[in-house]
Amino acid sequence: QVQLVESGGGLVQTGGSLRLSCAASGTIFRINDMGWYRQVPGKQRDLVAVMTRGGSTVYADSVKGRFTISRDNAKNTVYLQMKSLKPEDTAVYYCHARQMTMNGNEDDYWGQGTQVTVSS
Repeated sequence: QVQLVESGGGLVQTGGSLRLSCAASGTIFRINDMGWYRQVPGKQRDLVAVMTRGGSTVYADSVKGRFTISRDNAKNTVYLQMKSLKPEDTAVYYCHARQMTMNGNEDDYWGQGTQVTVSS
């Protein structure tokens, strides 16, 4: 099992910045993708940004140019630098990791979520 612990959420004004961190621990064999999703009440959980182990990235259109994902494979940690925050960025942000298992399958893991609130 892999545990993901997020930190860095909070309350910020429009135009402000926050940095989220997510550290993976537990039985780690090889983590491939790591990323961030977000969810508001009553809506589905949406992709924000993901980074492969090799460094390729995918961003949601709504955050391109404002958010930057990075990771430290040695520390099994992923970060999300968020700038120029808008009220519509308000959500619970969840860390996600996809690990390759010993038999070649992939398992998905989620953090507990961290609240990001952007005031207008």
